[in-house]
Amino acid sequence: MISIFIVLAILILYYVNKMTHSLCVQKDIPEERQHKVFRTINVCITILLVSSYMEILFT
Repeated sequence: MISIFIVLAILILYYVNKMTHSLCVQKDIPEERQHKVFRTINVCITILLVSSYMEILFT
């Protein structure tokens, strides 16, 4: 169960980063701000993934 969740979490993070990169290119976000955008989105997605795993684990 945990291995499936980890694989899916990695895929989700990969595709979210891919979409974030497309957003940065489309909106012409400067290079110095892109790190901040990526960090914020990655932290939010990681929190969502951890909380969903905890919900699955304790339900």
